[in-house]
Amino acid sequence: MSFALLRRLLLALVLLLGLSVAQPAWADGSQLFELHCAGCHLNGGNIIRRGKTLKLAALERQGIASQEAIAAIAAQGQGQMSGYVEALGEDGVQQVAEWVWQQSQAGWPKA
Repeated sequence: MSFALLRRLLLALVLLLGLSVAQPAWADGSQLFELHCAGCHLNGGNIIRRGKTLKLAALERQGIASQEAIAAIAAQGQGQMSGYVEALGEDGVQQVAEWVWQQSQAGWPKA
């Protein structure tokens, strides 16, 4: 086996192994949030309805006390907000909900 062929095989193996390492769901959730949600909910706020933010206290006031509750609203919508299940897909909804829940628990730290 030539050195060049061996080197190519090794490179291909390294690339394939890199692809198989899954990113945590919140990493994708962050990107999906930025693309689909941040227009109205920048840093967990709400530019349409100031009191209905994604901050923990506001979520609790609205009876939203879990990642699952956030996922349901993201998928189906609520009030003036449309549902996003068609845009995000079911996996995307879950990823965004997990990320939003983590951010609310952490006080929406600024990047």
